[in-house]
Amino acid sequence: MELTTDRLQLDRLHPEDADALYACRAGPAVARFQGWRPASVAEARAFIDTQAEPAPGLWFQRAIRLRDGHALIGDLGVCLPATPGDSVEFGISLAPAHQGRGYAREALKALFHQGFDVLGWRRIHASVDPRNTACMALLRAVGMRQEAHFRESLWLHGEWVDDVVFAMLAREWPGIGN
Repeated sequence: MELTTDRLQLDRLHPEDADALYACRAGPAVARFQGWRPASVAEARAFIDTQAEPAPGLWFQRAIRLRDGHALIGDLGVCLPATPGDSVEFGISLAPAHQGRGYAREALKALFHQGFDVLGWRRIHASVDPRNTACMALLRAVGMRQEAHFRESLWLHGEWVDDVVFAMLAREWPGIGN
């Protein structure tokens, strides 16, 4: 899955992205809310090497790059359902220097367009730590609705954290002014 927007290119991660991926994912502002944080550039490179083509039941990551210069500014993970018609899950990370500029919203709108309008997905959802208020605002801004709030349901980085689930159905996608 490769997507292009006005300002972004979403494509495969490459071995030369390891330094930027590590810098983004290992930094405390991003790592705090992520299940996976690389311990080294070598671990980021090894992770990139595991990325295959999208397959049902497996997560795959795509690079989020600026179209102008192709710099890696984040990544977008997608898990296609093992059973056709089930919900597609996604997660998104942006380097702090690139947050607050609308890049995540642009990337998600491209993902939703591809998934709902081209691939025929029925439902998409994301799970977020409610302390990540910026991400929760982003998910609401792209038209997702909060479906659940599970208290202390996830053991993450040595503590029990809450988990909030946001979702959107295909029939809800066209109605938000895309």
